[in-house]
Amino acid sequence: MILLTGATGSVGFELAKLLSAHGIAAKAMVRSDAAAEKLKNLPGITPVTGDFDDPASVERALQGVDRAFLLTNSTERAESQQLAFVAAAQRAGVKHIVKLSQLHASADSPVRFLRYHAAVEQAIRDSGMAYTFLRPNLFMQNLLGFRDTIVGMGKLFAPIGASRISLIDTRDIAAIAFAALTTPGHEGLTYDLTGPEALTHAEVALQISSAIGQPVTFIQIPPDAMRDAVVAAGFLHWQADGLIEDYAHYSRDEADAVSPTVTGDPARFFSDFLNDYKTVFTPGTGA
Repeated sequence: MILLTGATGSVGFELAKLLSAHGIAAKAMVRSDAAAEKLKNLPGITPVTGDFDDPASVERALQGVDRAFLLTNSTERAESQQLAFVAAAQRAGVKHIVKLSQLHASADSPVRFLRYHAAVEQAIRDSGMAYTFLRPNLFMQNLLGFRDTIVGMGKLFAPIGASRISLIDTRDIAAIAFAALTTPGHEGLTYDLTGPEALTHAEVALQISSAIGQPVTFIQIPPDAMRDAVVAAGFLHWQADGLIEDYAHYSRDEADAVSPTVTGDPARFFSDFLNDYKTVFTPGTGA
């Protein structure tokens, strides 16, 4: 039995869809009936109530599970939540954890997200359970969060200059997670996951412009301006500070490498992503 955490998020939901489509049963840990509702049309995916901050509910969700996909929101509690899950999984007899981490996870990184991922990876190694660590680069789908300024102003703002990022589509991450959970040979491995090309934000804006037939321009802004904007949009201060650390990491040209594919299937180009999501960025669509 497989347990999915984060099953209603951008990666987890795509993974749940793949498991369902292939007739592979899994439990999906959800905090509410509303979250469970999102999974109702996926045969074989059974929602189970669980909250990372409620140890008893996590233990119940882990009953009978031998493989788990570990993913939480990136909050200031993420490290403690994931460490507690790892300990509970070990007690429950879980044999293999597939953890969604981040490219360049490291205990001494200046980026808080990369530090907490590294701490959890180490705890999983120390547990003796089999593991597969998936370390993706920036998600293409994260650009959906810039929709309002792209649609309303025709501008893409970020503190990144001309540095390149090898963005990856979350559907490709899910495909690799699916392989790691359902086929042998991935145990004890760490995969750096990227798209097939590294783009500047100016090139990203140009491709969006071409896809929607409307001008979109990249505008360089100071880090503090981006922080203020995302806080105003509802980000917690810890998350906003982490995002700025991420973009400082990107601006040092530390996220421009392109990694080979894991499953043998080619990774999606940004143009492929836009073919499927361009209506989100198209003025007047109401997306």
